[in-house]
Amino acid sequence: MATADAHTLAGAFEAKAVAKAHHLARQGDPDDKEYILLSGKMVSLIGDAEGHEVCVGFFIGPCVITPNLARTAAGKSLVSLRAETEGQAASVKAAVLLDLMRGSPAIEDWADAVLRAELERKTSREWSLAALKAKERLEWFRRFYPDHETLFTHSQIASFLGMTPVTLSRLRNPSGS
Repeated sequence: MATADAHTLAGAFEAKAVAKAHHLARQGDPDDKEYILLSGKMVSLIGDAEGHEVCVGFFIGPCVITPNLARTAAGKSLVSLRAETEGQAASVKAAVLLDLMRGSPAIEDWADAVLRAELERKTSREWSLAALKAKERLEWFRRFYPDHETLFTHSQIASFLGMTPVTLSRLRNPSGS
């Protein structure tokens, strides 16, 4: 991306500190933003009516958070984005980014690459949940999310992998069973 386009893109985002347990978005609330996690750790969660949460995404800054198009419907967030550590995040209204994309092929290419990467991540996880046994899902996770076992809670990892925390523990410590 050309320097001018990079400066335009960076200038559109507003950065702010994010406290541990702060939500950038809450499931069911209006959400018209795009987010970049500049530092820290964050999870994407889906909750049910009983308050049980399933982890559907992990983010370690610096990274782009799932694009608005892929995490909202009818202007409302389908997920909650919760900080697991203190950090910093930047945001911009999705409509502003769309306007920047229309004005710059380089910014459009960048945004398209971000969306494609997210689609690949989601498709890979969906395939692993449907096609792999629990032990193979853990191996898949270790391959595609190196070091995440030490960075996120095991209950979040277990829910991300579609298993109970007990199953994950048994798979992680086979000699203890």
